[in-house]
Amino acid sequence: MDSIQITRAEYEDLKEILELQYLAYQSEALIHNDFSIQPLTQNLDELVRGHGKSVILKAVAKDRIVGFARAYAENETVFIGRLMVDPAYQNQGLGKRLLRAMENEFSQPRFELFTSLKSEKNLRLYEKCGYTRYKEVTLKKSHCLPE
Repeated sequence: MDSIQITRAEYEDLKEILELQYLAYQSEALIHNDFSIQPLTQNLDELVRGHGKSVILKAVAKDRIVGFARAYAENETVFIGRLMVDPAYQNQGLGKRLLRAMENEFSQPRFELFTSLKSEKNLRLYEKCGYTRYKEVTLKKSHCLPE
């Protein structure tokens, strides 16, 4: 796991990140029995539009992106909108490393994540990292996951 480097993503990385997003969100789609969730339908143009508004970190192993996190700050809060790891690299601490690296990118005192109540694995990771649940919201199906 030490051979994995976490750095800021560049514009040139976005196509590979989109491919990883599609791979990583298959499990989320299965949990919800919905393959029309936004991470699986997002196209490269949409990802490019969001690139300039966010900090995007990539985790690279053997010259390929195996993890990714995206966040933006608004006032005193940082919103982490995506955090994903290639299924072949899951359960090795990479999600935790990406989350900590993202926290180090910002000076705001508060961080907020979004995940489904059905995503028990994600909830356990966030709680292990010190995050607490503070709000549950029911969203329309087409808005299950934020951009």
